Amino acid sequence: MSEKQARRGAAQQKLLAFASLIVLVVGFSLASPAFFRIDNIMSILQATSVNGVLAVGVTLVIITGGIDLSIGTLMTFCAVMSGVVLTWGGMPLPLGVIAGIATGALCGLISGTLVAKAKIPPFIATLGMMLILKGLSLIVTGTKPIYFNDTEGYTTISQGSLIGSIIPQFPLPNGVLILFIVAAVIAWVLGRTVLGRYTFALGSNEEAVRLSGVDTDRWKMAIYALAGGIVGIGGILISSRLNSAQPALGLGYELEAIAAVVIGGTSLAGGRGTILGTLIGALIMSVLTNGLRVMSVAPEWQTVVTGAIIIVAVYADQLRRRAAV
Repeated sequence: MSEKQARRGAAQQKLLAFASLIVLVVGFSLASPAFFRIDNIMSILQATSVNGVLAVGVTLVIITGGIDLSIGTLMTFCAVMSGVVLTWGGMPLPLGVIAGIATGALCGLISGTLVAKAKIPPFIATLGMMLILKGLSLIVTGTKPIYFNDTEGYTTISQGSLIGSIIPQFPLPNGVLILFIVAAVIAWVLGRTVLGRYTFALGSNEEAVRLSGVDTDRWKMAIYALAGGIVGIGGILISSRLNSAQPALGLGYELEAIAAVVIGGTSLAGGRGTILGTLIGALIMSVLTNGLRVMSVAPEWQTVVTGAIIIVAVYADQLRRRAAV
């Protein structure tokens, strides 16, 4: 498949995903007047901020042809470590935020090292990390939540509205603003930097890149570390929204994030993907979940629908790859 054909296919996938998003919004709006209210729209965007940041992080890994099943529990562990620094250590707010992001980057680096140096398949390496991080979160906290009641300004990281203070009619939560900033930065990294070029190259043909003299292991480790740092931001956002670090939280978030990435057109085989498509996919997942909740669909059926979407998204990705051969 030529580069021109690949670009056209990616554009068509993004267009299809965007059209699906519009259809969902219109459908739920017609089904329930409560759906398109400004407070509900802001709730959808707020929910998307966490899943969207996780999806942006895992997009990098999937483009390389890998997978990261640990992002949900890593998000929780990063929130816990922020809580340890801020609440137990009494450190200033910036240090707590840095601790959460640094924890994510370090764990991502460990996963990347297991994949690149130890040659453990990404599925197994990150599955092991998922369980390790889940256990560590429970051990560190003693299975009890860490609350940020004494940390001034922590909840405003996600729930405050910098834009709303300037334009009261548009109270966009800070969490959504952070998502857009993270997405813009990573889109620039993928499109304009050496790291971005090697991210796509590793997913397209890692052996050819290695034979050309590139240290593929080092770049892969860097990509996993960057993805982990982004997940750390997700941990800050969700703990800020909940005003607590919940050690039992996290499982299941990785599936929604991966589904958002695939819906947005990123290939599970690697070598192709965009951040814009991932954002659209994350919005589709949030709109669907919120719409079903507004329509009073039972939570168990919401889970069924989410699982069905993941299967359909993966199958659609396989169809795209077959058509490209």
